[in-house]
Order: sequence, then C-alpha cells, then structure tokens
Amino acid sequence: MNALMDAVRAGRTAEAVSLLDEMTDAERRAVFGELKALRKELRAAPWDAGSRRAYPPLYVAGVACQTGAAAVAAWIAAADMRWSRTSPALLLRILGDRDPKWLADVTHRLAERPASSGVPYELMAGLVRLSGCPVPTTDAYVRGWLGHIGATWQREETVLDRLRQDPYLPQLVAALFETDDIGGFFGWLAGDGPNSWYGALSRLAAEGTLDRGAMIDACVARLLRGGTTADQRAFLRLLKDLSLTAEEQRARIADWLALASDAVSPVASHAQSVLGALALDGGLTPRQLAEMSDAVLFRPEKKLVRAQLVLLRKILTRDASTAEELLPAVAQAFGHEDSEVQERALKLVERHLKKVESEDVRAELASAADQLIPALRVRAVRTLGAEQAGPEPVAYAEVLPLAPEPVRLAPAPETAAELAEEVGALMATEGDVAAFERALDGLVRHAHRDRDVLLEALTPVVARRWWNSTDPRYVMRADDHFGRADRIYNAADGLDLLLATLHGRVHTATLLRSVQQGTAGTACVHSPLSRAFEARLWEVSYRLRTEPLPFLLSTPTWSTGLLEPDELVDRLAEYVRLDARVGEADFAQALLRVRREDRAAAETAAERAAALGTTEGARLARRLTHRGPDLPVERRRTSGNRILLEYGELPELQEDFPAEFRPLGRPVSVYRERWYCYHWSGDIRRHWLALLPERRELVAVRLLRDVSTAAVDDARGAAAFLPLLAESGGAAGEAVHLCLAYGLGARHPEDRLAAVDALLTLAARGQLDAARLGADLGQLIRRGAVKPVRLAESARTAAATGANATVWEMLRHTLPVLLAELAVGGANTPARGLGDLLAVAAECAERCGARGELPHLAQAAQRRGASRLVSQARRLRIALTLEPREIVNSLTKGA
Repeated sequence: MNALMDAVRAGRTAEAVSLLDEMTDAERRAVFGELKALRKELRAAPWDAGSRRAYPPLYVAGVACQTGAAAVAAWIAAADMRWSRTSPALLLRILGDRDPKWLADVTHRLAERPASSGVPYELMAGLVRLSGCPVPTTDAYVRGWLGHIGATWQREETVLDRLRQDPYLPQLVAALFETDDIGGFFGWLAGDGPNSWYGALSRLAAEGTLDRGAMIDACVARLLRGGTTADQRAFLRLLKDLSLTAEEQRARIADWLALASDAVSPVASHAQSVLGALALDGGLTPRQLAEMSDAVLFRPEKKLVRAQLVLLRKILTRDASTAEELLPAVAQAFGHEDSEVQERALKLVERHLKKVESEDVRAELASAADQLIPALRVRAVRTLGAEQAGPEPVAYAEVLPLAPEPVRLAPAPETAAELAEEVGALMATEGDVAAFERALDGLVRHAHRDRDVLLEALTPVVARRWWNSTDPRYVMRADDHFGRADRIYNAADGLDLLLATLHGRVHTATLLRSVQQGTAGTACVHSPLSRAFEARLWEVSYRLRTEPLPFLLSTPTWSTGLLEPDELVDRLAEYVRLDARVGEADFAQALLRVRREDRAAAETAAERAAALGTTEGARLARRLTHRGPDLPVERRRTSGNRILLEYGELPELQEDFPAEFRPLGRPVSVYRERWYCYHWSGDIRRHWLALLPERRELVAVRLLRDVSTAAVDDARGAAAFLPLLAESGGAAGEAVHLCLAYGLGARHPEDRLAAVDALLTLAARGQLDAARLGADLGQLIRRGAVKPVRLAESARTAAATGANATVWEMLRHTLPVLLAELAVGGANTPARGLGDLLAVAAECAERCGARGELPHLAQAAQRRGASRLVSQARRLRIALTLEPREIVNSLTKGA
C-alpha cells in the first residue's frame, strides 16, 4: 500500500496499475482512505506541478479501490478529476473484471450525469459493451455519440460509414429526436456536403436501414414541440432532406396547419409552402385554406403574410366558388400593422367582391373595413359599402405613463444583524443607489456605535470574500489590490474596501495615501465622476480605521441621490453637538446632492445653516443661495460619424471643493479626453448619476460617447442607464437628448427598449424637447450613426404605448432632413428603412390627427413607382393635408 501511494504521488501511472492488479479487494478498500486524504490535499493547490503529476494515477486508483457503483460513478465524474487526462481504455481495463450488473449500474449512473460533467463517450460506450446493458439514451450519452460519430477527421471514414457500423443506431437516432436543445449542437456538427449528418440519415432512411416513416413522424413531432430557432432549423433541414412525397404531405395536413400558425418563422414558411402547393393541386378544401389564412395573416412576419395573400389571389382567380369562403379570411389582414399589407388585402377583396352573392359575407367584409387606416377605410366606403366615418374626427388623447416618483430612503438598519443581511444581499445583487447608500451609512453608524458587534454580525458575509483568504500563495493580499488606483470598478468593490478595512486587511498607510493622492493617475473622460465617487469611499475607510464618523452627511433623502437641505442642516447641527469632525469628501458629496430647485426652501435652510456658526454651515449657506449658471457653455463637435459635445469650465465646482471633486467642473473635450478605460461596469453609472442629482447634463456629457457605441459600434448594454438618466434631475439639455437619440438607434432590442422608457419618462415629466431630439436623429441618420430601420422599431414601440403625438412631434423634425437628402440625391439614394420610418410617422399622424405641411414630403409622394417609401409618403401626405370629409370627396371624384 505504501508503494502504491508513493507511485501515485510520483505520477507513475503504469506502476500504480501494476500494483493495483496484485492487490486483493480488501487491500484496495483499506488504501482508499489514504487516497481520499491525498485528494483533499491536492484540492488546496490543484495547479501545482506535484498535483498535476499525481492526479492521473490517483484517478485510476480511486476507481479501482471502491466497490459501490454510486461511489465509482461519482469519482469518475468529479470536477477535480476532469483534467486528469486518463484514457477511457485504461479505466475499462481496471473495471473489466467486475460483475456485468454492477457495470450496467455504473454505466447508467454516468450517462445520467449532465453533459457538462465531461464523462467521455468512449468510456460509457465501452461499459455498455462490457456489461451488455441497453444503450442509454440520456442527454450526455446522445451528445457524446453525436460528437464521436462526427469526428471523422480522426480516421478515413465518413459519417455514413460510422453510422452503418453502430449496433445501436435505431435506438440512438430515435433518442436524437427526444433530446432537449440538441438541434443547435446537431446542426453545428451536421454541416453541409456529402459527409453531412443530414445526407447520411436521409440515405439510411431511403435504403431501409432506418424506418423512414418513423423518422418523418419524429421530425414533424419535434417541430410541433417548438424550441429555439437553431434547434428547429436543424430538424427542418433533416425533414427537407427526407424529401416527402405528395401523399406523405397530404397525410399530415393538420400538422402543417399547426406549424404555419405557431412555429418559428423558418418552419412556418416551410409549412406554408407545403400547404400552398397542396392548395394549388386541389389537396386543400376552401375551409382548410381559410383556416390556414386566419392563422398566417395574424403573424407579424410580413413575408409570410404577403405570400399568403399571393396564394389566396391565385386560388380566387382559379376558382370563383371559393370567394365566399376565402374573402372573409383575406379581410383578416385589414387589421395588420403594415398599411401595405392592408392595401393588398383590400385590393384583393375589391377585385373578387363581385363573386360574392351572400349579403352576410358582404356585411362581414364591410364591417372588417373598420380596421383599415383612414385613407383605405374611406376607400372601402366606396367599394365595399362600409359605414362612413363621421365628418368630425374623434378627439385624440395622448397616453403617457405616470412619471416615476423618487422613493424616500428608509433609515439605516437598527441592528448589526439586519445590516449584515442587507450588505450580503447587496454584494450578491449589486443593488440600486438607495440600497448602497443605506448600507454605507449603516456600516459607518454601527462601526462608530460598536465595532465588535458589527464584525461578529458580518462574519458570514465576509467568510467567502476573496480578500478574506488565509492562504497568501493564491490570493492577492487586499492591501496590494486596493492600493491600486483602478480597483473600484463598481459599488460592490467599494463595499469590499470598507469590509476589508474593518477586518484589518488594508493598511492604514495605504488608506492615508489614497485619501491624500486620490486616483488622479487614471485620467479619462469618466475620471471626474469616478474620482468623486471613490474619494468618499477612501475617506470613510480611513476614518473607520482612525476616527470613525458618527454617520454620513451625504446619505441622500431620495432614491435619485437628492438630499433635502433641512435634513443636511439637521445633520450638521448633530455633528456640532457631538463635536465630530466633518469628513471633507463626505461633506463635498452632500453639497453636490443638496436640493436647490425649491428656492424658498433653500433660502430658509441657508439661514439655519449660517446660524450654526461653523465653516461647513457657511459653505452650505453659500451653496444654497448661489445664483450662477448651473451648466457651462457647450459646443457641438463631430468625431467620425458621431456628434458629441464639449463643455466649458464651471467655476462654481472649482471653489470650496476638495481636489478630487474639482474635475467635475473642468472642461470636457472630445479630442483631449481618453475615452477607453477600465470604467466598463454598467452598475457604476447609476451611482455617478446620484453624484449630481440636479445636474444630469454633467454626467450625460461624459457618458455620451459610451452610449453612442450602442448605435455606431453595435455594443450591447451601453444604453441601459438611460431610464435612470431620464428619472434624474436638472435640465434635460443637449447631452441628455443626444444620449437618447443614440439609444433609440441602438443595435440591440434591450437597449432600444431602455431608450423608449427614457423617452416616455421625459415626455411624462414635461422635459422632452421633441423638436431637438428629432433634429438630432435626422443629423445622426444623415451621418450614418443611426440606422432608420432601428429608429423605426423604437418609434413604433413608443407609439404602441399611446404616445402617438410625442412620436409624431419627434419624427416631424427627423423626416425633413432625410427627405431633403432624397430630393437632392435623386431616385437612387433613399436611406434604407426610410419607408418604415414614414410608415410609423403616418400611423402616428393618423391617430393623433396631425395636420400641416412637412417639408419635402410632396416631392417624395410624387415619385414614380409603388415602393414602400413612395406609398408611405403618399399616405402621410394624405393624413397631413386632407380633412376626413375632403378625403371622401377626393376619392369619390376619383382623385
């Protein structure tokens, strides 16, 4: 046994195997305790040279020295054993003399492990051969089988050859259709060409090796079950390669109808094409075709809807007797969001209406015309006999969401145990500004009140923090880590600094150096914000070690970061009573947060502050009564296809503020500032907004290039902070509106949705300058920074909430810039997506009753052709220039 342990520690696998062969079962069981102890020892330093050397023989010995099937399976699949690189053949040799029933138990236990466990397929397949058990059909086994069969580069064989040699082919192919989310992996392995999985399986089905009917049924059933697009594409490709006959297609009409209705777009398109071919060959009854149309015409994909209308036109042209059955189905498209689809459907109904004799059907068609856009609805009055709209439009009422109200912060937790719970939750979730500020103030208060009780309560919170390790070899010491100027990436890092300080992991000299020197070395466009945020954290940490503060002066009153002036005066008075020394950075942050918008309340609080007779009281009084400009002089600059802003100096923030806060008032330059830095965390932006809760422009101008990447560089998440920017205070000027413009043109839907939330919030608060925003969007589109099709999606989403007038007012100032470019550039230069933008504008104008001239719209409406751009320009022109009664008259006269 000693020789075996020496061989294992030395990494001599062959010697360990030879010794294991000579040992009895009792001797193997006896040595297993030492193997477990060695495994525990290696876990402490898994990447040491000695550990890497010992793991392979340890892996083999642990398998050989256990008798329980569950224990052996757990040892084989253990995460720390995964990188031992022991060959499956060696394990099969070790296990080869065991009872077949025992081996079958191990096999199925390994197969039931998740695929992420990394159990080699070769091992599981070898155990199946040794035990003679039924082949497992679990997720891990099927995925392993796919990878094994597909690895044809290892030998001169094709996928077809390897499948033909597999004795368990029928069972594993059947399992392929039952395995969740396998399509993406299968499709990636399948590839194209003669050596593809698709070709191999269809060939085996054609020659009878696999049951063709069962495979077709399994494919269709898998598509009906639904799943991700990648999953569905793989099985759709296989179904197509099976080349169904007309009889096989007719036998599954109900399945095609269900797929055309509810499946993902590629599958629905295939089902539609199959049903269309059957319909043209007489394989579908008019009722079945109408049922199909009812489903497809409600789908959002315009391609599917248009294809269905084409199919219906062909059937109606061929067989007049189907009109009474099919035209009501066509009328379902009257309610489609795309006006061009509505017009196509109306033309189809108009063309075949004379074939309808039933008055009930005609009445149904006339009733459905109420869903049409106004111009088409008036046309339907003349052609379908629809009920005419009243001469006066219905009064429009804009629907905007309720403006979000700030929430008053609750007091810091009363007990250390409650505080510890909140700190633990905050470290796990990176909560909002309110949660962070309450936790920060709570740590200061309880450290001042009873440090030992606080430390005891925080024990479970810090138990697993990286800086709390006792092993200096593998974890960087907290003092070295926090001693660097760029180590506070987000609010959780700030709390880590405070907790590490409380537990003595950061030296006092390091804290003092950071308080005195700050983070001036990390100069970038964000550094004024990050330096001010971090300065208070360093100061609080230093005071925790040297002279604990009784509480923080800068804790906000509201969730936006705003601090009520009377509350700050009360806190200063309490500091005077306690004879406590005010923290310089803490008080500077309080001055930036104090509310000055209510001039009457500010002046009253200023009188109280001056009466305190302290330096801080006098500074607060000056701050509250200051009447200088809130924002510096601004200037627009361009950088590539971006429009950015530069700000001048703001003297107010240069006076009476510590060095780490003064950069907030210094100029912002487009070309001198460094834009790429370590401030990548989106979480920190909400805390930057809370630094200056009444001056969001000063934050927005420094984040403008970041949010522009969402539109220009297709970055994800760069616009996520926009709703918080809209909820913040102060003027919503050039920087805020440019940020919003970039967000509305973002590449990713979640960023566009955040921008729409911000747009509606600003509109609900009466702070949106739609004309400025629209003009900015026009210029950004003209420069190529924003794509019209993305803006159209954002505008459509905002309009769908009921904000039609707001969206129209924005687009009313965007479109003239683009239409002017079109008028100057000629017929071949329309911006891609301009037709979609005109469609949204037309719908908003129709809904809110907008009237008036739009520059350059007439030229676009008079262009030749029937493109989407031209048709939507004509629609918008009609909506803007004619009253409802005039529309009726013009159409009646044939205009």
